[in-house]
This record gives sequence, C-alpha cells and structure tokens, in this order.
Amino acid sequence: MQQDQPNTGRYNGGGRRDSRRRAAAVAKRNRRRRVLKWTAGTGALVMVAGCGGAYYLYQHFNSNLTSVKVRLGDEAERPKAAGDALNVLVIGTDSRAGLGRSYGDAGSTGHADTTLLFHIAKDRSNATVVSIPRDLMVPIPECQTDKGTKIPGSARDMFNTSLGQEGRDAGCTWKTVEKMTGIRVDHFVQVNFEAVKTLSTAVGGVEVCAGKDIDDKDSHLKMSKGRHVVQGEEALAFVRTRHAVGFGGDLTRIPLQQQFISSMIRKIKSDDTLTSPSKLYQLADAATKALTVDSAIGSVDKLKDLAQDISKVDTRNITFTTVPVLDDPKDEDRLILRQPDAGQVFSMIAGDRSLTGTTPPAPETTAPASAAPSSATPAVDTKDVPVTVRNGSGTRGQSGPTVDKLKAKGFAKAAVGSDAPPAATTMVSHPAGQEAEAAALAAALGLPASAVRPNPKAGPKDPLLLVLGKDVLAAPSQPPTEAPKDLQRVQADDVDVCAK
Repeated sequence: MQQDQPNTGRYNGGGRRDSRRRAAAVAKRNRRRRVLKWTAGTGALVMVAGCGGAYYLYQHFNSNLTSVKVRLGDEAERPKAAGDALNVLVIGTDSRAGLGRSYGDAGSTGHADTTLLFHIAKDRSNATVVSIPRDLMVPIPECQTDKGTKIPGSARDMFNTSLGQEGRDAGCTWKTVEKMTGIRVDHFVQVNFEAVKTLSTAVGGVEVCAGKDIDDKDSHLKMSKGRHVVQGEEALAFVRTRHAVGFGGDLTRIPLQQQFISSMIRKIKSDDTLTSPSKLYQLADAATKALTVDSAIGSVDKLKDLAQDISKVDTRNITFTTVPVLDDPKDEDRLILRQPDAGQVFSMIAGDRSLTGTTPPAPETTAPASAAPSSATPAVDTKDVPVTVRNGSGTRGQSGPTVDKLKAKGFAKAAVGSDAPPAATTMVSHPAGQEAEAAALAAALGLPASAVRPNPKAGPKDPLLLVLGKDVLAAPSQPPTEAPKDLQRVQADDVDVCAK
C-alpha cells in the first residue's frame, strides 16, 4: 500500500494547495478585522433619522454616494462654530422616485418629511437628537442651490418646504435650520424611504413595540399589541404610521421614529451585526446607495472618520427629543415654536449642554452664567410680538445681526431702532402685561432673568425694547444647564418604549 507523502512545501499538488489555503485564510481574517474595525466606527450614524446613515466597507462604495455642494452665503451671518462638537442634519425626504408603491408626495421631487439635528458633544460623552416637525411654520430664508440657482425665501411657510419646493435642495434646509435654531450645522445626510426598508432588512430586522393593536390603512401597518421584529415594507409602515396611534398627527409619528432609530442603533452595535460579514456588506451597500451628503463628506474615507467619531458616544447617553411646539392659532393643522422652551433647548445644544445627565464640559469663558429661564414661564406665540432693538454697545453694526437672530427664533416683528445711549449691560424692558413676552425674548438671547424689567412709560401697544449693552461684545453668556421639565424624550438604550 502506498504511504502518504510528507508535505515538503515543494511544487507538489498538495503542498501548493495547502500554502494557498493558509494564505487565503490569513487574508480573510485580516480583511474581516478591517471590516469590523471600519463598521464598528459607523454604527451610531447608519440610521440616525429613521432613514439615515453612513456606512462603508470597500472603496468601490464611493460610487454609491451622491454629494451636493452646499452654498450657505456670507460666513459672518452663520452661527458661531461649535468647536470640536459636531452637528449633523439628517433629512428624510418623502420622494418616491424609483419606488414601486405610492409613498409620499407623487407631485414633487420630495420634501423634508423627517428631519433631525444630531448633536454630538465635543467630549463625545453624549449626543442629543432633535426632531423637527414637518408641519412647523418657520421663516424660509433665501438660498442658493448646488447648481447656483437663487431661490427666494418665504416669511412664513411649512418647514418641509425648505426641501423640494421651488427646486430647493438640502442646502436650503441646512440654512433654514441654522436661521431657526442659531446652531451651526457641520454636515448633512439625506435619504429616502428605500433606506428604511433596505437597512432594516440588512441587519435582520429591528425590534419595535406596540402598546395596542394598530391597523393604519394609510401606512398599511397592521400590528398586534406587543413586541415585533420588523424589516422591509413593514419597517417603513411602522415609521410612517400616525393615524392609528396617539392623536393622529405628525407629532404622534415622531416618537415611533425615535423608538425605531434607537432600536436600530442598538442592533447595529450588537455583536450579532458586527460579527456577520454578510450583514455588514448588505448594510454598507444599502446605506451608501441611499445617501446624499454634502461634498465635505462625499467619500467613504471622510464618512469613516465622521462615523468613528460618532460611535464613541455610549448608547445610554443618546437622547432623542422633539423641539417644543404649539398648535398654530392660524391653522390647527400646523405648528409654531413654543417659546421660551424652544429657545432654551436650542441654547443648550448650541452651548454643548447634555440632556442625559452626564457631566457638562467645563465652560470656556469666565462670563457669569445666565440663569436658566423658568420652566413655569407661560408659552408665548412670538411671531406677533413686536420688538425694537437699539444699540447701546458703543460699537456700530450690532442691531442688525441681533434682529436676524430674533427672527430666526420666531420673533418675526423684530426691528432695528435708533441707537441708544451707552449701556454696560443688555436689558429688556416691557409694557405692563407683557411679562411673559419679555421673558421669552430674554430666553431666546440667553439673558438672565435679571435683565428683564418693566417700562412704566410704555403704552400697552408699545413694542418690547431690547437695548444692547457693551456686554454683547464680551464673551457670550453661558447656556442654560437644564431643559424644560415637560420636554419629550426617548433614550436610545430604553427597550421599554411602546407605540400607543
């Protein structure tokens, strides 16, 4: 009987095949390590908006990405940069281009159906994700598209028209958010309905919870009470459901989206996903095909750096919330910002303050901290509150930017007045009976309660008077450290949230 020959590593068939197998196995292990390292760095961003993400595996995924050059105009008119903090605007469009079913608005290229502002703290200890309702009435500024086309603005319109209407692109939504919030946006990610379907399928489904039986004929969701794992069409139906839960409006749908996104983030960060090469590949392919991003992050390598930064945030320190709003008194189907609460939330984000109870970063200035506005302050519809801004700082050109800031925060009737005598500190004075309006104005500017005082000489129809002092040239006041008490929140690690 012929004896087995030893493997000498020479050019015999068996030795050569064994060497090739060993080399292939080593290459496979190294490739898998690279995949896991890259993918672990992008988990927190893959589904940030109920339809958002940034994944990559290999260089050829660059061809899946679509990028847009954002034209934001005069740099001096933009909010101050947040330093090492990151603000990523995630826009889910209701475009149904290329989809087989009648999703969204068939008569347009897609509006801003779901929009979230994702703030990542500069020390990466926490993140805040703010949902902006599509039905919110806001000023839409003039903007310039990627192609250089100038599109006129609107003094008052639905937020979702900041994208798609009159040919506006994501840069117009970006500019609208900056004007409205006073928060500087660093990047945007835009996706369509298909992302929800493909990404949820790629990870093997996302667990959601229904607090009651749901039968929504508009979204086509039929779900019994309890926990379910959804993917594809059912996942999309879940995040679009609104008529069969809560009060049946857009504000009802937002918590469902926040629940879905939180669960998606947990699933992506789980070992089950990160150790499955097939899931990673499917996730990467689906995400990059679904993305439109700004040109500054328009490559896989740049997305990788951004996503690795975001992934440093612990899931338990990611808080989802919705900007505080009221029913629009002019139209019950529309919303307006609820002040001073909305301004308080915006100031916290702009000032890098956490909503998760983590220790806030040490202040960078020595200016005295402003007192946080009282959560008991009555809500005010600021759009009809007249405000006159007078410059007492001693430096020209301070009133105009302040008026622009106030208009972006909802004070549509703010106007520049004549210069005031020199003043050391900024003050707000008001006629009798306008205490709440004055408090809302102070909160919008981050001023302490001590900056508000009555004006006994003012008549009942006189405007609020804002006199800018020399302190506007000094270091900015500190943002509030506490959010409004009744602020809606969902923690990304909360597995007990159910749609009701």
